[in-house]
Amino acid sequence: MLIARAGIASRRGAEELIRNGEVMLNGKVVTELGTRADLSRDHVKVDGQRLSLPTRFEYWLLNKPGNMVTTMRDPENRPCVGEIVAGMGRKIVPAGRLDFHTTGALLLTNDGELAARLTHPRWEVEKIYQAKVNPEPGERQIERLRKGVRLDDGVTGPAYIRVVRAHDGKAWVEVRITEGRNRQVRRMMEAVGLTVEKLRRTAIGPIKLGRLVTGTARHLTREEEAELRQALGL
Repeated sequence: MLIARAGIASRRGAEELIRNGEVMLNGKVVTELGTRADLSRDHVKVDGQRLSLPTRFEYWLLNKPGNMVTTMRDPENRPCVGEIVAGMGRKIVPAGRLDFHTTGALLLTNDGELAARLTHPRWEVEKIYQAKVNPEPGERQIERLRKGVRLDDGVTGPAYIRVVRAHDGKAWVEVRITEGRNRQVRRMMEAVGLTVEKLRRTAIGPIKLGRLVTGTARHLTREEEAELRQALGL
């Protein structure tokens, strides 16, 4: 989708813009999803601004705070990632999502093709999470998670699970998955009788969160950009 390629919004966000009547093609409001356009001959506006493809791609890593939605705008006026992006003065959008309460690694970019591949299951990009769960998981629960558990949208793929440390009946668990379903880690834990009290994503493919301060973002290094693009076949 042209809007996603331009780095204005994710594909899902672009569809929402069309549904809200905020996209115009040659002076007319676009009403049909999947409408095609060619910027060499067509005039496209999104929210009143003429659409153009970026001349230079940017890649940023954000340490997303908790209690924040991974959208550029929120109709319920909740804190959103778009507020952080606005403060950066960059035309970049989230590549993928983290749920409202989850913290940690979130990539921001204006490279629509990379963002689309990053969120597509075909590319099996590994995401690493640290989850604080209650109670401490037993061997049977860990084995079920490793093999895959049934959720309302199907059985999950195998996951790497490792207890990092345990104390007072609770535990920090490392979780590695290649899927990206909505609230997947939380739902996986719930399916085996565990409650997630805290959850943060520490890596997306080769990109590691490290000691990045919560609420701040940094440019990916050239080496990280190359590793990420290679992992996505770009």
